[in-house]
Amino acid sequence: MEAPKTNIKTKRHTPMSYQQHNTYTSRRQQNWSRNQNTTRFVSAVKLGPVAHTILIALMITVLGLIYLTQATRATSYDYASQEIQTEIAELNDQKADLQIENARLTALETIKNSSVAREMTTPASIEYVE
Repeated sequence: MEAPKTNIKTKRHTPMSYQQHNTYTSRRQQNWSRNQNTTRFVSAVKLGPVAHTILIALMITVLGLIYLTQATRATSYDYASQEIQTEIAELNDQKADLQIENARLTALETIKNSSVAREMTTPASIEYVE
């Protein structure tokens, strides 16, 4: 390795600098990397500023419509779940009413006063097993 040059008047060490040649440029300086084409595609169709503005407006419109369809779909799911919740509440009320009616129909007084109980007769003799 070569020692750095010393300036005799100031006695400072100045490192050697490399000069860049214009004839050769490396891949890093050209911002090219592996597996990339080094040619560029030039379109034959030239669009003006009005056409670019129209294309951007169309893209924004399409994105807005996509957003609206997604938001509408979420709202429809909300309505469907709300309908199911109201149906569940109605069925729970109906179940409670049926339980109350079942308790009323099976009550002891109702059974004693029923037509079936009136038709029954008392036994003539009662015997117990010892």
